[in-house]
Amino acid sequence: MPSVIRDAVTDYLRMAIRVSDTYGPMTSLLTKALLHSRETTVIDLCAGGGGPWQALLPALRAKGWEGTVTLTDRFPNFEAMGQLTTGITYSPEPVDARSVPKALAGFRTLFTAFHHFRPADARAILLDAAAKDVPIALFEGTKRSPAYIAAMVFSSVAVLVLTPFIRPFTWSRLFFTYVIPLVPAVVTWDGIVSCLRTYTVAELNEMTRTIPGNYQWEVGEVKGKGLLPLTYLFGLPRR
Repeated sequence: MPSVIRDAVTDYLRMAIRVSDTYGPMTSLLTKALLHSRETTVIDLCAGGGGPWQALLPALRAKGWEGTVTLTDRFPNFEAMGQLTTGITYSPEPVDARSVPKALAGFRTLFTAFHHFRPADARAILLDAAAKDVPIALFEGTKRSPAYIAAMVFSSVAVLVLTPFIRPFTWSRLFFTYVIPLVPAVVTWDGIVSCLRTYTVAELNEMTRTIPGNYQWEVGEVKGKGLLPLTYLFGLPRR
């Protein structure tokens, strides 16, 4: 995927997540897990354009968690690095979620990213966290259901509406959105395929069942902002 298209897509996803407050309903659960773990640093994996953190970090602090966030990605979005707020940094080095460097210590998170990994690779992400004895949480805003897939069909309209408000401004984003509409096409295709690939609660429970280590795993769903639920997984070391 050319970086000009990939970054435009992840920038749109950051904007869409912020405008819709997709992960707002997860704030209480995540705050509880962070305080329980006593971690003061979050290592966000597969961060793309930054995900929900510009809105989520202030919400976590309002609930009593005082910490910082380091964004990482295998393909860092360098343009997004200039849009970060206080308390959030972006690692310029590529980071593989299946083998995170020990120097990046902290509470690991993934937002709408776990479905990108096939079962063996997805399990490798959980195994790596367990091997390094660090807490991990993942959240999915997609689901393998007709309702979610139907919603994704209309995502190209949202791209057309939100693109003028995305910062930093780039002419290439406008060109590949309105002149040659590759960005809306990729966003729509990505959304549909993401739904088809998203792990169910039962599949996540089965995946965690064979992860070694003294961990407390919790998998479930919470009601989202709209009619559709969000899926979550927490893995916390028993200390």
